[in-house]
Amino acid sequence: MPDASSENSGIQAVLWDFGGVFTTSPFAAFADYEAANGLPRDFIRTINATNADSNAWARMERNEITTEEFGDLFEAESRAAGYAINGSEILPLLSGRLQPEMVAALRIVAKTYKTACLTNNMRTGHGPSMTRDADKAARIAKVMEIFDQVVESSQTGIRKPEPAFYRIACEMLDVEPAQAVFLDDLGVNLKPARAMGMTTIKVTSASQALDDLEAVLGISLRP
Repeated sequence: MPDASSENSGIQAVLWDFGGVFTTSPFAAFADYEAANGLPRDFIRTINATNADSNAWARMERNEITTEEFGDLFEAESRAAGYAINGSEILPLLSGRLQPEMVAALRIVAKTYKTACLTNNMRTGHGPSMTRDADKAARIAKVMEIFDQVVESSQTGIRKPEPAFYRIACEMLDVEPAQAVFLDDLGVNLKPARAMGMTTIKVTSASQALDDLEAVLGISLRP
């Protein structure tokens, strides 16, 4: 459910994460990779969460290192944890399947509210979605055109959950944090947004996210 303590009838903007919100979560792809390669469950997520502000994952999302450097650094980090995986094997797992019901909801929201996509991403594949499939990238590019603004960690050099990332989005939309709703599938990314005054929704499924956003906005998001 949304954080009821921060619900605000003066909502003017809806901010959305992309991966795990408009696309299926990469965590499912991680789990499949782990199962296929005899790795412990959630091993990749554990590597990504260790030294979360300075590890290879964070540095690539801030565009501080190249794809090749990421591959080697991730391999060193995973080797230290017991299983060596070159980061180049992880990157293709990042782009999930587009969820049409979320895109339809975005189109409805965009008629009345300011919108922005806030995405931690890497300069790999095609555009913000990080897909290596050109046709899929073209479909996602059409979704990106719906947003008033797109804020990418690989472009700003700042990433969620750094508060400055959310401030950039609010400034671009000319709203105060208390006038915004933010949807993300990771609680760690919602915490600073909530502390700034935003209404937050943790996305566990498309249906749940739409139910919660409908409750906040008071409108139907199902066409």
